[in-house]
Amino acid sequence: MGNGNDSLTAADALACASRSYEVQLLAGRLAACADQADTVLSQLVRLELQGWQSPAGRAYRSALSLQAASLRRSRDALQEAAAVTLRHARNVALSPGPGGHDG
Repeated sequence: MGNGNDSLTAADALACASRSYEVQLLAGRLAACADQADTVLSQLVRLELQGWQSPAGRAYRSALSLQAASLRRSRDALQEAAAVTLRHARNVALSPGPGGHDG
């Protein structure tokens, strides 16, 4: 009887570790997306800083500014999602998984 429970516990631990690893991979993908958004954001900021003086240039710079602000919020949300997902991965590693104690 003890061996069966130990085996079930080991299987549960392995399943939790596997789920935790998958969630960690997802957190890594979210962080990579945030990094890519940050790269694009820096490119937008460089364009925004160009000294276009024509009305069309100023309108373009204004549009870039709005897009940069939106992208900045998206990047921040991706960074937060990556952090929350990583915390969730740690919780998954500690959880008994589906079925809990009843199997």
